[in-house]
Amino acid sequence: MANNGDYYAILGIDKNAPPGDIKKAYRKLALKYHPDRNSSEEAKERFKEAAEAYEVLQDPESRQIYDVYGRVGLERGKPTEPSEARDIFSNLGSVFGDIG
Repeated sequence: MANNGDYYAILGIDKNAPPGDIKKAYRKLALKYHPDRNSSEEAKERFKEAAEAYEVLQDPESRQIYDVYGRVGLERGKPTEPSEARDIFSNLGSVFGDIG
């Protein structure tokens, strides 16, 4: 991938692009690479990349996090799986049980 996964490069826009330009760039790529219009594997991948980039950059809060921390920053905000949360709390019970 020549753009190294950079959302701005994927959409072909500048980092200072206003929301209207982001939307316009996404629509252009979506029309070009949509699976209904282009059935190649490369097109499917490019369409998914463009959709992901648009999803992040069209939201001001997500865009700000991405601009500061990159994709890693976006991953940090994801909630944990319910089973992982239960495991954390079950371990706390055993810690407090040892105190008394």
